[in-house]
Amino acid sequence: MSDRIGPRVFRDRQEAGVALAERLSRFAGDPAVVVLGLPRGGVPVAFEVARALGAPLDVFVVRKLGVPGSSELAMGAIASGGTRVLNNEVVTWFGIAPGTIESVARAEQIELDRRDRAYRGGRAMVPLDGRVALLVDDGLATGSTMRAAVQAVRQLAPARVVVAVPVGAPDTCSSLQSIADEVICLTTPDPFEAVGQWYEDFAQTTDEEVEQLLAASHRDRDAHADR
Repeated sequence: MSDRIGPRVFRDRQEAGVALAERLSRFAGDPAVVVLGLPRGGVPVAFEVARALGAPLDVFVVRKLGVPGSSELAMGAIASGGTRVLNNEVVTWFGIAPGTIESVARAEQIELDRRDRAYRGGRAMVPLDGRVALLVDDGLATGSTMRAAVQAVRQLAPARVVVAVPVGAPDTCSSLQSIADEVICLTTPDPFEAVGQWYEDFAQTTDEEVEQLLAASHRDRDAHADR
């Protein structure tokens, strides 16, 4: 079920992450939990969540496979861990040939691989098999990226998939309940126009910021493990 409170404007993604972490406090100290931030804007939020919960942080890169000639329409997606999800209804409706899908997937895989290498700095992805995957973004508008992320994460065999965001469109938060084990939308304003409307500072998160946050999270966990 989604958890809803009244409309709230967050100062920035850091404040949003701290607030979201409070709602997720029941996961604190659970060794099965892995926090996955969706780049780029979801990573600063996920960083605060992971730090508060004492959980490992990783990035889960999702790239939409756009229909040729209508790139905004997704015929599927690819994601970290070598997963691929296809929207068979779209593929069938447009009569998209397997070769066309492969061509689009190859092009998107190049960018996905670039981001994976840059963000992780050569580190392997945190294993998800049998664990609780907390998928975190800075907000949900249409939810298309998060929907693809949930479907892709499922292929990596986690025990549960929990979607957690500071703000989301009410209908989107409700619709995701059909594919996630739990959906936590801290605030669900209605009317909802855009995610950035609910942040005072919604500056674009850079690749460098994502890399720095992931590296800092790994340093913190390594330091904690050595104590």
